[in-house]
Amino acid sequence: MASAKPHKPRPSGQPNRGKPGKPKVKRAIGKAIQPQRGGSRDRPVPKNPVSPVPANPETEESDLIYGIHPVIAALKGERRLNRIWIAERLRYDPRFHGLLSQAKATGTTVDEVEYRRLDHLTNRANHQGVVAQVTPYDYLELGELIEKAKAASNQPVIIVVDGITDPHNLGAIARTAEALGAQGMAIPQRRAVGITSTVMKVAAGSLEFFPVARVVNLSRALEELKAAGFWVYGTVASGGQLIHTVDFTGKARQDKGQPLPIALAIGSEGEGLSLLTQRSCDVLVTIPLMGHTASLNASVAAGMSLYEIFRQRWATKLHVDQKDLQQKLN
Repeated sequence: MASAKPHKPRPSGQPNRGKPGKPKVKRAIGKAIQPQRGGSRDRPVPKNPVSPVPANPETEESDLIYGIHPVIAALKGERRLNRIWIAERLRYDPRFHGLLSQAKATGTTVDEVEYRRLDHLTNRANHQGVVAQVTPYDYLELGELIEKAKAASNQPVIIVVDGITDPHNLGAIARTAEALGAQGMAIPQRRAVGITSTVMKVAAGSLEFFPVARVVNLSRALEELKAAGFWVYGTVASGGQLIHTVDFTGKARQDKGQPLPIALAIGSEGEGLSLLTQRSCDVLVTIPLMGHTASLNASVAAGMSLYEIFRQRWATKLHVDQKDLQQKLN
């Protein structure tokens, strides 16, 4: 009796030779079978096809904002909204109802959609039930920012960020700066995050009222601020003048009785202020730390520095107001 021949694997590229009259059937794994055009098995076209969006909105200047506060701020502000996707539970919410009617009157498309559509548009971010498509963020030229800042206050404060790459940090800095009363922010064009959807979400609507300039060269921007009368302070982890000992009221450098404008430079998350930026600063300041942690998060350092600037100014104003009141009483 002849022994059975061992099975030999078929070399790659060799055709699969089945029995005559019994062709092999190829199965598509993980891939939908395309129906024949005009055939009885044509799939119905969905009523609301999902619009394609970038795989990662942060890799480019995304035109989507999401979250209740950012979208409400955009509706109240001057930014043009092309389209709004909103969940049913928010469609007739008192916070949105009137604003959506106004937006529709100016040509904005409003779509009531399910949460899975919003999840897809935002790559499952925390959208809170509403997403809006806005025109790309309109950056100012630095000269325009300086003019707006001086028109808004006789002692303006402008934030200058040096290489912030985390959108959460940039959004938090903008939110804190606007809340405390700063007049704007300058950011570098390269090697730094721009105003993306995540930045807008973290900023919680403050960017609708807080102008941002994008500059090509940060050192030249600081020189332009100096030429416009700004005194430039830079934050460093160590080696600077302790921040609570610095005079931010401008008493020693008053020009015609008014405090001078301030530009506050904040360094990046890992490297801090570059040496080139440090050389462009008039004064380097340091926040004293008592614990074992050697440095602070960039947005936290910005918030603490801004608070010290405005705390000193508020204290000075309160002292002047009390003095004027005392004179009136006498």
